[in-house]
Amino acid sequence: MRVRKGSARRRAKKRLFKEVRGNVGGRSKLLRTAKETLVRSRVYAYRDRRVRKREFRALWVTRITAACRERGTNYSQFINGLTKAGITLNRKSLSELAIFQPQIFDEIVKAAQAALVA
Repeated sequence: MRVRKGSARRRAKKRLFKEVRGNVGGRSKLLRTAKETLVRSRVYAYRDRRVRKREFRALWVTRITAACRERGTNYSQFINGLTKAGITLNRKSLSELAIFQPQIFDEIVKAAQAALVA
């Protein structure tokens, strides 16, 4: 007697269709198209988890650049000055300081500029 997949196949299809719910047309209704959609969506999800990190770093750098220009320096000189001054703050925290605590950021910029002169 041949055993067919029966309930296991139904369970697998239900799991797949539950995951592709919300897609348009055949992407949420047809098995083969739904499988292709799911594979592609997982590829995008994997890739974009890494892209998100890049985009945030670019955002922080842009914010720091704008804050530095307001204070009469540019980003590269500022980062170089921080390195020479021995200040090891990451770009995320520098960005937050520039937005929410500009007085502290002013002091950091002055320290970086002093390290460049010395």
